[in-house]
Amino acid sequence: MGEDRRRGREQACRAGRADVTELVRRSDGIEALRARLADCEAALDGRRAEVTRVQADLAEFRLRYRRDVGLLHDELEELERGIAELELGEFAKRLDEEGHDASHAAPPDEPPPRALTSDVVRRLFREVAKAVHPDLAAGDGTRDRRHALMIEANRAYAVGDEERLRRILEAWERSPEAVQGADDDADRERLTRRISEIEEQILARERELAAVRQSPLWQLKTLVDEAAARGKDLIADQVRRLKREIVAARNRLDAMRW
Repeated sequence: MGEDRRRGREQACRAGRADVTELVRRSDGIEALRARLADCEAALDGRRAEVTRVQADLAEFRLRYRRDVGLLHDELEELERGIAELELGEFAKRLDEEGHDASHAAPPDEPPPRALTSDVVRRLFREVAKAVHPDLAAGDGTRDRRHALMIEANRAYAVGDEERLRRILEAWERSPEAVQGADDDADRERLTRRISEIEEQILARERELAAVRQSPLWQLKTLVDEAAARGKDLIADQVRRLKREIVAARNRLDAMRW
């Protein structure tokens, strides 16, 4: 039921995407835009909750896999490393150490030089500061947004990132907060821009979900969950196999030492 409601809100949010121009022409455009904005905000909340849930599920699986399987992998690798060292012998070990002599080591990476601040960067930074400075805010919500943008602009200015400053300025100029005025036309424009912002945030959350679900760890979790639904515990099977290999490797290492 909750999933159907979330999908319905997303459909309602996106359904009017092509009809924004028509909405703002109508006398009831403001109320229609506000209703659509409410649908979009609810859809975004649903996507955020889904991202949080998926990330929590993956984190829980990661901890379980590390606890049950990862530590056994580490133990087995340590035993195999000991076996390899004994097989190579002291002579091979000395050759390996000489091959990694400090005199042949690559010089450490030097920090990148500080970017020179060009006139263009200084001009862009002044334009950004003039547009988004927190002192120009009309309310707390707008002040927080302006403050975050100023922090980002300061970082971009510190490294001479002209392109990033341009993006900050362009994003602000497209934002609802940049619209001046208190008449109906200004309200409609602010609502339209806010809807567009939320739609972009929904798409970003969808890309985030897709990236998580395409990760190797999530795919492994999916295999484990599907096997569990059939009554099979893949992790327990892997633990048993690793323990057998650890016993065999430890016996071999003990025999080589003797």
